[in-house]
Amino acid sequence: MADKKKEKSGGGFVETIKTIVYALLIAGVFRTLFFQPFWIPSGSMKETLLIGDFLFVNKMAYGYSYASCPSLMMPRFGIEVDAKDICGYFDGDNTRLFGSEPERGDVVVFRHPVSGRDYIKRLVGMPGDTIQMKAGVLHINGTAVALKADGQFEEVTGPQGPQGLRPRCENGPVGEGGACIKSRQIETLPNGVSYPILNIANQQSDRTGIYRVPEGHYFFMGDNRDNSADSRLAQQAGGVGFVPFENLIGRADRIMFSSGGRSMLFFWTWRSDRYFQAVE
Repeated sequence: MADKKKEKSGGGFVETIKTIVYALLIAGVFRTLFFQPFWIPSGSMKETLLIGDFLFVNKMAYGYSYASCPSLMMPRFGIEVDAKDICGYFDGDNTRLFGSEPERGDVVVFRHPVSGRDYIKRLVGMPGDTIQMKAGVLHINGTAVALKADGQFEEVTGPQGPQGLRPRCENGPVGEGGACIKSRQIETLPNGVSYPILNIANQQSDRTGIYRVPEGHYFFMGDNRDNSADSRLAQQAGGVGFVPFENLIGRADRIMFSSGGRSMLFFWTWRSDRYFQAVE
């Protein structure tokens, strides 16, 4: 009788392990082929995306490449599994399986060409384009994009997100709890896609040379223009540079929920006005 109980108990443990393994395999396939969760860590895409927004990236939008394989980076626990560790043998030909070209204005998650970290920015430059910033105005193929003043973006000064990042403000240094203000404009790309951009200061990234986007590559910028490490800065200098087609992971379509606190588990800090909000 005792042996039967022991056998039943052992069998139950094995079944539990099997269930966990199957669940992890299914989750891994789902994450690789369909949707990948993404937590916004910085303010480079304000006000379109805020620190603490949680969204799912549509990985079917552009097809699949080595960058579609999931990375698991948890250095605190000694876990650093990179997409290249799993699918690196697909890297190098700048092609995609079931590939579909992104559209200008898409908000895209991509793999940084050097560090391999996931970034999220807006696609403004297509292969063959020339891109230049003149006095804070984006020029595509020699023509300035349409801009319209649209008031101000205001947020509370203080630590934001798990990293405790503090916002930069156009109205100068602001004390804890004060109103941090940035001027807002609506930018409209040549294909009609419109979205808000923010201004903080007159700085070097507002005045650039002419970038010629190579074939098979894309040019990305953050909507929070003066607080974004993007394609305006070369990869070797800590920027993004031109991003190869194969490095695209997917398109950000919709925010699932958003947390204004230090952790997504702090449900009392969730922003109820951002549930299921479309990313435009």
